[in-house]
Amino acid sequence: MTRLLHRSIHTPPRRAVAASGLCFTDAEGKSYIDASGGAAVSCLGHGHPEVIAALHDQLDRLAYAHTGFFTTDVAEDLADELITDAPAGLSHVYLVSGGSEAVEAALKMARQYFTETGQPERRHIIARRQSYHGNTLGALAAGGNEWRRAQFKPLLMEAHHIAPCFAYREQRDGETDADYAARAAGELEAKILDLGPETVAAFIAEPVVGATAGAVPAVADYFRRIRAICDRYGVLLILDEVMCGMGRTGYRYACEHDGIAPDLLTIAKGLGGGYQPIGATLLSQRIYDAFANGTGFFQHGHTYMGHPMAAAAGLAVQRVIRRDRLLENVQAMGAHLRAELSAAFGQHAHVGDIRGRGLFQAIELVADRDSKAPFDPARKLHAKIKAEAMARGLMVYPMGGTIDGVQGDHVLLAPPFIVAPADLAEITGRLAEAVDAALRA
Repeated sequence: MTRLLHRSIHTPPRRAVAASGLCFTDAEGKSYIDASGGAAVSCLGHGHPEVIAALHDQLDRLAYAHTGFFTTDVAEDLADELITDAPAGLSHVYLVSGGSEAVEAALKMARQYFTETGQPERRHIIARRQSYHGNTLGALAAGGNEWRRAQFKPLLMEAHHIAPCFAYREQRDGETDADYAARAAGELEAKILDLGPETVAAFIAEPVVGATAGAVPAVADYFRRIRAICDRYGVLLILDEVMCGMGRTGYRYACEHDGIAPDLLTIAKGLGGGYQPIGATLLSQRIYDAFANGTGFFQHGHTYMGHPMAAAAGLAVQRVIRRDRLLENVQAMGAHLRAELSAAFGQHAHVGDIRGRGLFQAIELVADRDSKAPFDPARKLHAKIKAEAMARGLMVYPMGGTIDGVQGDHVLLAPPFIVAPADLAEITGRLAEAVDAALRA
């Protein structure tokens, strides 16, 4: 009997007892390759000696200090590290304990920016369908995952949703990438005009959509168009890189690939690599200046923000990634992973799409490749794939509701940045076996 409320009450999880490098070991001694980094978290793998040493050192110095009284060297150093090569204009860091907190902070920053600058009528938040921005009420309201939102809708603030840039599902036959990017981005401008430009505060989007739709990148100049639309109407652009950022796509900040800079940017997961709970919101100089020249503070806060142990983990992880040039490995191994997935699933009768960037890739399962028809949701194919993968000692991140929150199945892969070609071959081989076994079930 367990006293924990687990994610699934009727299917309690296995008990992990150890982890090292790419692998977990359970209480029965079985080993599992962590091919998803948990939920795209474990970027350095498990048990990295330098991160552990940094945590020991910080614990010996100072375990906790409330930010209402003190700052700490390690928190200041982490902020400096993150801003060193941040997208242009981002100048300050607000440290929190995870991704949902980072998004909540960003939404509040957007609102306070406009109250500080004499535009209190700007209140609307626009996001995209099939997005995921966190599970706290504000983040859940902004997100576009209907399955997660449904039972909590009476508690959620008003938010508005436009179509995602999801080429496999929404690009028309014969439509070029450039034309599709223009059409998809045009939905934002239409929504702003519909609501009234003077009432819109922010647009929030993931540069590469993560868990909800499965590693979906935008096409062509979609995000450059989005940036231009936000600028045209004075709307703040929030990029949610909680899952896709911190090197996961081969760039420290995923938006580098798209050639844009946001006004606010949220990070977590790979920031601390799972060694401590940590997230952050990066804000632009103009937002900081609005606070500094107005009330003089950001009206928000959490008990554990700027936690020294969490900051020590984040700083150690990011320094190892920089020193060991692991972003180069992410790009190289990302290309290798795509080749392995293409070889295993490129002609598979029930894999309709292989997509993603860097070590953030996914396959989408379909009942029919020609029509792209999904499997019956009642079949719960994604859950069966997870079970079959675990039986083969493989951790992947399958999800259902890929298309609209109900229909569709995909499997997300996000292995640690230290992965090697032989590891990727083993991961792909075990996944292929798991997919075929689930389809036979």
